[in-house]
Amino acid sequence: MKRVHVDNYAPKYYSGKWSWDSEKDCLNFQAHNDLEDARERYIITNGYKFLRTIDQEEELIFRQEYVRAKTNTSDTVVQRDIRDLVLFLMPKEFLTYKFVEFMHEPAVQSVLHALILYFEYYLRLVEFVLIRRDELSGQMAQIQSAQTTEMKKTYSVYLSHLRILLARNYCEVIKGEGVMAKYYHMKPISNISATIHDKYFHEHFLAVAIQIVWICMHRRAYFVIEMEMNRLFRSEHFVSVRPEYLEFTEAERSLLYGRNSRNLNYRVQISPLVQELEHVAMEDLPILWIGKRKYRGTDPRIAQLEVEYVVPGSQLRLIDISHGILGHPKKLYNTLLNLDWPAVRFLNFSEHYDPYHIIRRNHLDIPKLGELQMRKMCESYEHFYEIFHFFEPVTHSQICKWVKREINIAYFRSGGLLTNVVSRCENELASTFEGQAVDKIIANYFKLVSNIRKVDYFESPRASDISALKKGIFGKGSYKASL
Repeated sequence: MKRVHVDNYAPKYYSGKWSWDSEKDCLNFQAHNDLEDARERYIITNGYKFLRTIDQEEELIFRQEYVRAKTNTSDTVVQRDIRDLVLFLMPKEFLTYKFVEFMHEPAVQSVLHALILYFEYYLRLVEFVLIRRDELSGQMAQIQSAQTTEMKKTYSVYLSHLRILLARNYCEVIKGEGVMAKYYHMKPISNISATIHDKYFHEHFLAVAIQIVWICMHRRAYFVIEMEMNRLFRSEHFVSVRPEYLEFTEAERSLLYGRNSRNLNYRVQISPLVQELEHVAMEDLPILWIGKRKYRGTDPRIAQLEVEYVVPGSQLRLIDISHGILGHPKKLYNTLLNLDWPAVRFLNFSEHYDPYHIIRRNHLDIPKLGELQMRKMCESYEHFYEIFHFFEPVTHSQICKWVKREINIAYFRSGGLLTNVVSRCENELASTFEGQAVDKIIANYFKLVSNIRKVDYFESPRASDISALKKGIFGKGSYKASL
């Protein structure tokens, strides 16, 4: 009988899709690695092809080589997990040492963090606008009151607060000072701008940022995120017209884009982010110090923004706030960070018990009447404490591993060893195990037992006793103790 070799390193379930073959009158399975030009394989973001899904070999390579090591937050989804996934899915022309290093800079991580906070609130407000659009049209149209107009104005101001916070972090990047000076487009001596290089560098960053925010938002409202991201960092002059994009009325645009949005000639037009910093109200000035120093004042809106910004993504459940998939248990998500609903059902979440806002849907809290006027009367006091953020530094070897991503994938596809969990544990035990010797462990054990039993005299173990204990035959009466 011929023995069949069972490959322990390959997955037993293949990723793909089933389709009906009318000629053979049967189901036909098509794996994802065969869909090189199909719609299911890629997604176009700003003209660049990102992988929408991966095959089994790519999944094993990603989990073995590029998934972050076990840390205190390894059981929850954090921003680094989403960034590493996007770096693995992005096109190979993005894989330059400068760009990979740029994506790991603390200032860039702060921009991505502010983007997630902004789009979390922006998508709620877009949903509110679409619902109000349906309520104000048709035969059963509702009449707007003065309270409704004031509520919309409050929502717009709250969204502009997050836009100010994002603009502050973004300006720290484009100023080109400190660590970010090596990414600045002007050369320090000749003052000649690398326009073409900076253009593609900016395009790559926008495409990666869209992917990161989209994955963090449960992969929903992709075209809304893409349209708003391009509007924020470019302006409306450079946003392409596509049938998938939403079209807002003037009233809806004023609600979503804020009071500082101005459309000028494209020669003098600046991005909406910079426009937010040109006219900052006096009561909104403490927003510029959020994350830099501890806020001391009586404005509850500033205090709420500070908590949402400062608390790490892995601990958002402690303040009962959700920002996409940040802070969710990793066991509820697959390799591509898609939610596994069968795993969610076993946790028995409900409307009363849902610390991760999976069953409970995010909503807009109705503001109090006159809240904007009350904010103008709030006081701010002198600060005493500064806030420092700690970011995990990236090493040269980690950057080189990302730059050589295509080479590593080709190596493993050509026969490189892809280890499973069992063989990986065996290799770690054989190579990285560090601990005390067996003799020292046994001596410490006898010493501990003597202290617990409070003996007057405890005979030290003989060499024969230690050897017998190593062999597992240490029986009753093998040592003597005089009491």
